[in-house]
Amino acid sequence: MKQIPFIKMDGLGNDFIIIDGRKNRITLSPVLISKMANRKTGIGFDQLILLKKSKNCDVKMEIFNADGSTAGACGNGTRCVSSLIFEETKKQKITLEAPYKKILSAWRGKLITVDMGEPKTGWKDIPLSKKSDTLNLKILPALPAAVCTSMGNPHAVFFVKNVAKINIAELGKKVENSKIFPQRTNVEFAQILGPQKIRMRVWERGAGITMACGSGACATLAGAIRRGLIKNKAAIIMDGGTLFIEQKEGHILMSGPVNKAFNGIYFA
Repeated sequence: MKQIPFIKMDGLGNDFIIIDGRKNRITLSPVLISKMANRKTGIGFDQLILLKKSKNCDVKMEIFNADGSTAGACGNGTRCVSSLIFEETKKQKITLEAPYKKILSAWRGKLITVDMGEPKTGWKDIPLSKKSDTLNLKILPALPAAVCTSMGNPHAVFFVKNVAKINIAELGKKVENSKIFPQRTNVEFAQILGPQKIRMRVWERGAGITMACGSGACATLAGAIRRGLIKNKAAIIMDGGTLFIEQKEGHILMSGPVNKAFNGIYFA
């Protein structure tokens, strides 16, 4: 029986297990990941992050959703990993290699901040299955047009009058699996509360409803700026808490807390 050590962490209730594969090679199949993600018979998590050595950065991340599929980004997870590397190296600023060789930087103060890079808005970057208006994409009759953005993974953000009245489970699943998104998509429902305040709920690709989503909060701010609803920064209030998102010199900066719950060993 294989023993897999892990660390359970979360960012605003968006929870992860982090597995360190830098010294010993660890192979994880989609079936094994989905078994580990089961909240009754496994560990339970929204995403799994496998750490590997990086030639140019402090650490490399491979990110998997709860259903075993791969993910291109994970903002809350990146902050959690950053906190571990800060403890390990005693550095104040680090770099992380995300999927698709995207380089992220993180630094610590009262909160942990990650530079998530530039949001991509081209239809091929997201990607969409055909050329479309990414600022106003009509997907479902029951919803307003979405703003589509890639933060390393695809996002469809819907600005609505009242988030509380949205059936997240039903509509989120439909949008995630819409044919316009060949790689599926994360889905955010956002309500503007003030000039620097947004209420947001999320349906994550491969995970369903989660308490928070870092890359989703970044995509929400980017979409709000494109729509002219917000100037350059906002507190994004989610079910699990608040992230502070700012656009600076074209990059999206995400700041928030992390929590380490426990260490464990999974018997595979």
